Amino acid sequence: MRAMNENVEPPVPPVPPAPGAEQYPSLALVNSVIALPGGHFVDQLGTPAAANEWLVERGLAPVDAGMREMCAAQLRSLREQVRSLFDSRVAALPALPAALTAVNDALTRVPTAPLLQWDEKDGPYRAATHPTTEIVDHALATLAADAADLLTSADAERLTACGSAPCNRYLLRHGRRHWCSTRCGDRARAARAYARRTRATAD
Repeated sequence: MRAMNENVEPPVPPVPPAPGAEQYPSLALVNSVIALPGGHFVDQLGTPAAANEWLVERGLAPVDAGMREMCAAQLRSLREQVRSLFDSRVAALPALPAALTAVNDALTRVPTAPLLQWDEKDGPYRAATHPTTEIVDHALATLAADAADLLTSADAERLTACGSAPCNRYLLRHGRRHWCSTRCGDRARAARAYARRTRATAD
């Protein structure tokens, strides 16, 4: 992601989650770097603090996780591998082996099921409580599992890239809609109208 991070602009007004991103955190992960006109990008995982906030919003880390750059870099790396798998699925092309390996490594690094705990007063219970040092590993495993679930579910047939340049977000298609937001839909319609006017003038 070095090329993207070199062209980062100040934050822009937030756009609503793309359709499906609230259901699938891995879709939100892939969409966490937002393309802007002029070749610029806003990276929601660009700093440790931003990555920590992104994980907190999705219940994948506590507020005081103390994220470091190495942790944020791991999230950004998984994002690129999951994006590669989404690219392959949408284009009906074979997945890159490195992307599969990265997702499977994250999946198998830690158990994602709630562990069995035992309280002296109340007895056995299950909870996903882990040492702070393992927070990122568990977040990565959860996101990788979610990506695997999406890619092997019926919803994978609805996975598509936003059809409004320069947007780089993915969404789950509803009907014929191929845009991730109203803003992108308006931009795509304006571009088509401009193209029609240009052709009419040329004729």
